[in-house]
Amino acid sequence: LLAPDTNTPLSPTFPFGLINGFNGNDTKAVKFERGKKYRFRVLSMSTTEYWKFTIPGHKLEVVEADGVMCEPQLVDGLDLAPAQRYSVVVTARDSDEFNFVYNCTLYADFVPRIKGLNPRVYTGLIEYKQGAPIKHVEVEDQIEWADDVSMHALDNEAVFGVDRQIELAMRGFLTTDKRRLRRLGTLPYAEPHVPSIFTAMSMGALAMDSRVYGPQTQAYVIGFNQSVELVIKNTQGQTHSQHQHGGTFQIIERGPVDHSELEPPPDPRFSLDDVPKIPVRTFTGVPMRRDTIDVPPFSYVKVRLRMESGIWLHHCHLSPAHDVAGLSVTFVVAPDVMQKTLNIPRVFYEQCEMQGIKTEGNAAGNWGFDMTGLPPVPVEMPAPKAQGAQGAAQGAPAKALPKVPK
Repeated sequence: LLAPDTNTPLSPTFPFGLINGFNGNDTKAVKFERGKKYRFRVLSMSTTEYWKFTIPGHKLEVVEADGVMCEPQLVDGLDLAPAQRYSVVVTARDSDEFNFVYNCTLYADFVPRIKGLNPRVYTGLIEYKQGAPIKHVEVEDQIEWADDVSMHALDNEAVFGVDRQIELAMRGFLTTDKRRLRRLGTLPYAEPHVPSIFTAMSMGALAMDSRVYGPQTQAYVIGFNQSVELVIKNTQGQTHSQHQHGGTFQIIERGPVDHSELEPPPDPRFSLDDVPKIPVRTFTGVPMRRDTIDVPPFSYVKVRLRMESGIWLHHCHLSPAHDVAGLSVTFVVAPDVMQKTLNIPRVFYEQCEMQGIKTEGNAAGNWGFDMTGLPPVPVEMPAPKAQGAQGAAQGAPAKALPKVPK
């Protein structure tokens, strides 16, 4: 991964990690009593980096993810993408002879490994008895991490049918004026001059036409009570954490992106021929629901959702490098219903007025499809041809691309 305008690799964006507001190694001990059960709520408030959480010597029983209760899943640890949340139940051991140590590892696979910084390991004490010796448990090579595609929602909500399928493919977007942007739809996302909720409320029947929301709002107009299947494809060698506003989605399937769709790496020393193979994995029984899902390199996820009427953003949670660069789309759900049922509080109009933001018209603040006043739509530079093993740089051996996480 290279910085936008240089050949210098990006550095980790975090100087420290905070746990409950303290530097990770300064948190208070977690006190355990023999045989009791404890619920841990583990939340990633990161915008870019990932967290791994384990308590060596103890199993974690996952009972909730992103606010959705699930049938218990017994695991060794949690691997949290930005904005993901879990609740786990930990059963204390029967003996208080030893204390133990929990581990919180802050890391980013998409930037260089720097000793002491990436990854950065924080530890804390699980205290059974004050002054007892600490038992250091060696962590096994094969750790079983929480796995959302194999979880089952506790409320047994049946899998949705599919009224409409939308494909969202994450791609880089190098403009003809040398800006590095990203896109999920056809263009990088950019905020409209008029917030989309006001366009939906003021454009009458035209609110059902996605064009009134502007070309870079990347709007998809969804009918009332429609079930939508999103096929989210990561064609790149970097992981992405995708977040859905306005509700949760059912996790249906994970699998590999077709080789022909993969984005050529910018570094010619790398080869697409080295992309690891991953299996297709589909839910069984009742699908799990959550609002944030990690999409590993060169893989896809299928999710299904029904959204209430409103304007809902779907975006990459890696900020600011990804969502600000354009990895967002807008779901405009049942604007005809919104016009009949939604009453926007007057204070929102007043806040926009104070900031000089228009509250009626299309994305540009005009009527119909006149987008005069919006910035010019960025033009993409022609993409280079894909590099295979034979297309690697002259005189430089092809290096393997990052491994796909399980």
